Amino acid sequence: MKKFFVYILECGDRNRTYYTGQTSRLSERILEHMAGNGGAYTRGRLPVRLCHAEQYDSRGDAMRRERQIKRMTRKQKEELINSGST
Repeated sequence: MKKFFVYILECGDRNRTYYTGQTSRLSERILEHMAGNGGAYTRGRLPVRLCHAEQYDSRGDAMRRERQIKRMTRKQKEELINSGST
């Protein structure tokens, strides 16, 4: 069964911003981001560091969770990251 992931990257810009995405191939996607090929947002904010990931059984569930996280405040994202929950 294919798994889907929602992940949060901490970007290397001055404000240490967060980027949230979803994928079915987490390791490869993180490497793409690190190489500057992951997307326009992270490309200009290298280096990036994976700081949180969650696994889901369906792309729809992963996409819903991605939207939830993207609507969170920075403080809420930090609490999620620091909770260590998946």
